[in-house]
Parts: sequence; structure tokens; C-alpha cells
Amino acid sequence: MAVRPGLWPALLGIVLAAWLRGSGAQQSATVANPVPGANPDLLPHFLVEPEDVYIVKNKPVLLVCKAVPATQIFFKCNGEWVRQVDHVIERSTDGSSGLPTMEVRINVSRQQVEKVFGLEEYWCQCVAWSSSGTTKSQKAYIRIAYLRKNFEQEPLAKEVSLEQGIVLPCRPPEGIPPAEVEWLRNEDLVDPSLDPNVYITREHSLVVRQARLADTANYTCVAKNIVARRRSTSAAVIVYVDGSWSPWSKWSACGLDCTHWRSRECSDPAPRNGGEECQGADLDTRNCTTDLCVHSASGPEDVALYVGLIAVAVCLVLLLLVLILVYCRKKEGLDSDVADSSILTSGFQPVSIKPSKADNPHLLTIQPDLSTTTTTYQGSLCPRQDGPSPKFQLTNGHLLSPLGGGRHTLHHSSPTSEAEEFVSRLSTQNYFRSLPRGTSNMTYGTFNFLGGRLMIPNTGISLLIPPDAIPRGKIYEIYLTLHKPEDVRLPLAGCQTLLSPIVSCGPPGVLLTRPVILAMDHCGEPSPDSWSLRLKKQSCEGSWEDVLHLGEEAPSHLYYCQLEASACYVFTEQLGRFALVGEALSVAAAKRLKLLLFAPVACTSLEYNIRVYCLHDTHDALKEVVQLEKQLGGQLIQEPRVLHFKDSYHNLRLSIHDVPSSLWQSKLLVSYQEIPFYHIWNGTQQYLHCTFTLERVSPSTSDLACKLWVWQVEGDGQSFNINFNITKDTRFAELLALESEGGVPALVGPSAFKIPFLIRQKIISSLDPPCNRGADWRTLAQKLHLDSHLSFFASKPSPTAMILNLWEARHFPNGNLSQLAAAVAGLGQPDAGLFTVSEAEC
Repeated sequence: MAVRPGLWPALLGIVLAAWLRGSGAQQSATVANPVPGANPDLLPHFLVEPEDVYIVKNKPVLLVCKAVPATQIFFKCNGEWVRQVDHVIERSTDGSSGLPTMEVRINVSRQQVEKVFGLEEYWCQCVAWSSSGTTKSQKAYIRIAYLRKNFEQEPLAKEVSLEQGIVLPCRPPEGIPPAEVEWLRNEDLVDPSLDPNVYITREHSLVVRQARLADTANYTCVAKNIVARRRSTSAAVIVYVDGSWSPWSKWSACGLDCTHWRSRECSDPAPRNGGEECQGADLDTRNCTTDLCVHSASGPEDVALYVGLIAVAVCLVLLLLVLILVYCRKKEGLDSDVADSSILTSGFQPVSIKPSKADNPHLLTIQPDLSTTTTTYQGSLCPRQDGPSPKFQLTNGHLLSPLGGGRHTLHHSSPTSEAEEFVSRLSTQNYFRSLPRGTSNMTYGTFNFLGGRLMIPNTGISLLIPPDAIPRGKIYEIYLTLHKPEDVRLPLAGCQTLLSPIVSCGPPGVLLTRPVILAMDHCGEPSPDSWSLRLKKQSCEGSWEDVLHLGEEAPSHLYYCQLEASACYVFTEQLGRFALVGEALSVAAAKRLKLLLFAPVACTSLEYNIRVYCLHDTHDALKEVVQLEKQLGGQLIQEPRVLHFKDSYHNLRLSIHDVPSSLWQSKLLVSYQEIPFYHIWNGTQQYLHCTFTLERVSPSTSDLACKLWVWQVEGDGQSFNINFNITKDTRFAELLALESEGGVPALVGPSAFKIPFLIRQKIISSLDPPCNRGADWRTLAQKLHLDSHLSFFASKPSPTAMILNLWEARHFPNGNLSQLAAAVAGLGQPDAGLFTVSEAEC
């Protein structure tokens, strides 16, 4: 039976639909399968074919087919026809030819792919029909995309010499599609097209052909695909320069001693970034020839010259001896800052730290109190303007052994430190020599105009170097050092007291075009009515000068300070050694003391010592005590407390009570121990503490319950309720666990700042110009509670930059960028897009 041409498409659709609703019989199609006698030009051809696609997470993917002329299009996936109800069909007519056009779409879910995942790849294709036959599209493969978390190989830190090759391997995590790899140098993208000295291998390793000093940086391998972006652990690469001798100078003229000399310097090149110093002597002396020597000593004029030179040398030696003797006498009389007899009363005993075994010099034992070095002081305390000013009277108690000449001995501990060598090296004028490593109270780094940050972990001390603070084209090696008070002589006049650590940043004399910000803790209770606060800086000659009187700053001054409850932030354009000193204006002036109770982790004898430390409430003081107690085998036995110690000349007293006499006996001979006022107030002595020695009645006694009181006479006090098991109670041990502050002590470039560089620049360019509506940097300062410093900000070329720099110094590393963004967005700027950047810009 013949079928009319107009009924053929409808009949074909009915037959195909019935076939698809059947028992799932499959049909094999070829690329082109014309109907006999039909026009092959009217076979379907595809305008759109399905393409390979990846499923990201749980989001289904869309496949599209479009053909002309087409009366029906259906998808087949992994050999099975997709149900008709899962097709989305759009029909139209081609405008130029008038032929029927059909577009079909289907969604493929992750669950569908996972059914065959691992057996074979999941694929789909579409088949199109027309009156002339059928045509099959290309296959499209659907894969589930992923990227593992762990790198198969990560780059490792390296130290290489100048011009040596560097290879940093990186094997990215497994993923589909395979991850693309890029490298970051201090968070900046490494682009081999811009730097012919570097290239990336097919195996994704970063190769530096010849190491340069500028290649000293933190390198990070980054792997990314459509699913995720993974970062490897950063590898620190340090390019060092070993020192090499310059050529010898010419031989000098023959001297009176018949010798001549020549010299050389370790400067060709000088060692940098930890490179080795030159080996050998820098001065070479030799005897002159015999004839020359005989000739030089033959005349009477030469003999007279000999005699004159010898006389001058003898005078110089005598003068040097006199100077040494005078210096020793002065040092002997001025080494101590403390005077009071009560340090020796009421059981206040010296600490004795000594090796316990000859074969283990690092194992220490302690018998309480203020240890190893002995200094003396003779004189009176500072007079007070609002009260009588008698000299501090020394009264001999029954435990006081008077010393000759009215002097009394105070023992205080001063452990040695690796930092001594470093500080001595920094005192020389060769600021760019290689800096030593491994000192816990020192950090350093190499910086350029991008800026960065130095911090000494767990001390609250940091140095922020803003962008453009270092002139472009300059590279500085900058250090940051925390000094122990006993290592630096800081003279305190009148009733002054040290409130902060003594901190050095340098090298001094380097050119800065923007202020850097030095952050450090202080222990003063800030009150303009109680304190006169001054920032002191040590000059090149060694004397200390008042460079800033807080509250009386001039906007154009080289120094400025933002004082907060427990920290201060010093703006300075000159590096050097700084300290914050306070002078009490009334008896209401107070310092915060941190009270810490330590005892042995293991008690093998009947005696049990409780050490009570009274130290400045600053992170650096806490760090020193924690490190000392680790060496002594001590543990914290109570939660730390803060005591406000006032400038009232009253001493600090400590006592222990309610010791169960059936289990323990106190070996204290008096009712309380006492630390003299001036030992605490001058602020230059570390590790001030008292020790309470208890003795167990029986070795089996392990539970201890008592009370310990610490108070200033006629002042503030704290009470500790001790109740624990001395053999197994460690519940307070984690309270003082030293944690790293923001990771690396030295951060260079954009990685040192919370605010992305592009956003920072947009904020500065938007808020620096004055605005009639007040939507400028002044309003930002008010929102951030910095409006008391408007005159200082206004004196700088970019006030907004100063505000953002201070925000960075105050809020690193845990600053909340959302709060800053809210403050900026609330200024009512007409273009809200100023404070956002695209992913491409980042």
C-alpha cells in the first residue's frame, strides 16, 4: 500500500513512539541511513551536537541536539534509549529553506553516571529522523569531576648559593579533568614568559636556572581544575652568598719594627642571607728585607723616633688602664636598681640553678628564689611631689644579715641566650652582614617596596612595613629583636618605670619614605590623669632620648603612637631601639602584674615547691617564664590572675594558708613573704618570684589543698584556692601552651597583609580626596574609633593609607575583613563597585 508523502512523518512518529514504549528493544543506527528512493539531500544534519562535559559536585549536566530537517530526535546513553518523558523538545522551521528544525535537551545526573562508574565511561548520542532516513550524532562523554586534597609530591625548602640552579618538584593531586599547575612566589604568580630565568617542566616542577638574591621567597605550588583549587605547603627558598676576599692591598712601608703589612676585606662579595664568612686572616704582616731594616735603623734621627714612639705607647697604655679602672668602679656602683632589706626577710631565699649530673649539664634543679647573678645598689628611692620624701629606711629583721657599708644583696636570674651574639653583631656598622639563625627573640627578613611584616612569635611584638615604605629599587635586610632588660641599660629618672619590652628594629639609618609600625605590649593601666607616658629611643652614641610624649604629639613629628589597653603601635620613619616608659602622676597609677603558680611535674622527694611569679602582664614576659619553667620541669597549677600594682611605695606580700597539718608541713618560718616595691616598680628585673616549700608527712601523700594570697599592702590582691593531685593533675598545663602567631615570623609582599592590594588601592584612591558629604577618610577614621588622630593622618600624603596600615597592625592575623568592608561600604560612596575586584583582577 502506498503512503502519501504528507502522512509519512506522522506515521514514522507513531511507529517510533510505540517502539520506545515497548519492551526496550534497541535499534542500531548508522551515521546516515537513507530510505530507499528518498532524496539523500534531505537527510538530517546536525546544527548542534552533544559535547563532552563534566559533572561538578551534584549539579546535573545538560546535553543538547539540534538538526534540520528533522521530524524526531532521541538520545541514546550507553546503548539504551532515554525515555521520551525525559526529553525537552522544541520544534521550528528553518527560515531560509522552510525545512522542519528540531532541538532536544536532556539532563544527566550524577546518580546515572555512578551506576556505570568504574565499568566503562558514560556516553550519550542523539539520533535524528527525517522523511529521507536517519543520522547519528557524535558521542559525548560525561565524567564526574573531582580533585583530591593531598599533593602526590610537594616542594621542599632549600638553601642554595648564588647562581646555583633550583628545582622545586610538584606532583599535583589526582583529578578529573587533570589539574593545571601554577606557581606562586610570595603569593605573586610566577610567569615564565616574563622571566626567562625560570620555567615549568612538563612534570610541573619549577626550575630556576641561576639563583638570584631576588629569588629568596616562599614558593607555593597551586593545582586547580573546574572543581577546586589546592595549595601545597609553601617552601622557603633562601639564596645565600658566601663571602669572598677582596684582592690584597699593596704592602705598607717598612715600619720601625722591621715589618710591613697588607690587608683585605670580606667584601667581594660580602656574605648575605646566612652565607659563610671568609676563612683566613684579613691582615698579613711580614719582615722587611735585612738591608732595608738595617738602613731604617742606622741614623740617629731614627733612634730618636723610636724613643718617642715608645714613650707615646707607654702613655696610651697607662691611660687605657685608668679608663678601665674608672669604668669598673662606675659599673660596680650602678649595676643594681633595687634597695630594700625585706628581700632577705620572711623566707625570701635565693635560687640556685645548677647541673644535677655531670653527664647531663642541661638537667637543672631549683631551690627557690631570685638567682644566679648578684648586684648591689645603695641610695634612696625617688621623691614624690604629693607627699613626704624620706629615704627608704632599712630595718633589720630577725632573718636579715646586714652587709657592710649599708649595702644589701639582691639575687636575680639572668639566663644566657643565643641572642647575645646576635645583638653584639648588630652593634657594628656593617648592617647588611648575614644575620645568625636560631634565636627565639629575634627575626629578620629581606624586603623591598612591596613591604611585609616581621614578628617575634608569642611576644606580641611585630613590625609592619607598609607598601612603598622602602624606596623602589632598594632592598633592605631588616631585623626585629627583643632585649632582656638586664642586657640593656635603660636609665630611669625620678619615679619612671619601664612599661614595655625593650625592642630593636633596624638597621638604623636606612631611608624610609613611609612610617613603619612597631607593635608591642605594655603593662600600664592607661589614664591621662595618672600617667605621663614617653617613648624612649636609644641614640647612636648609646644615650636614651625622649622622642615622643604621648598626648603631646605634633602631627609632623617623626614618631606617633596609638595607645590601647594592653598594646601600643608606634609610627616611626627611623628604625632603632625603643621602649615605653611611664612616670606616675598620682598614687592611682597602676601596673598590671600577671601572677603565675608553678610546681614540679614530678615530685620524687618529700619536699614540694610552689613558685609564685609576679611579672609584667605582657606576652614577652609570659613567654620567658614558660620557657624557663619547661627547663626546670615545672607545670602550671592554677589559672593565671592579674593584679593591679599601684605606685604607693607599698610592698607585695605573699602568704599560704589552710595547709592540712596532718598531711603537709610548711617550712616557712614567718607568716608571709615580701617582694619590695622597687623590685617590681622599676620593671627591669625578670623572673621575680617567691617560693613556698612544703613537706609531705608521708611519701604516699599526693593530694594538696590550701590557699595562697598575693596582695599589695593597702592595695589590690588575689587569692588562689589550690586543690589538686600533685602526681597526676595536669588540667592547667594547656593554659600556657605557646602557639604560633600567624605562622611565619617573616612575611614578604602581599601575603603579609589582610587587605588585598587592589582593594587597598581602590579604597585609598576613593577616600583620600575630600568629599563634601563627609564620605572620605575622616569618616572612616571615626567608624574605626581613630578620630583622635585626624591631625596626624592629615599630615601624611595619604591619610587613608595610614588608617589602613594601623588597621593591619592592630588586627593581624585574625582581623575581620567583613567589619572593615562594612565600615567602608557605609560611607555612602556613589560607586559601590570601588570596593570589590573581579576574580580576574585578583
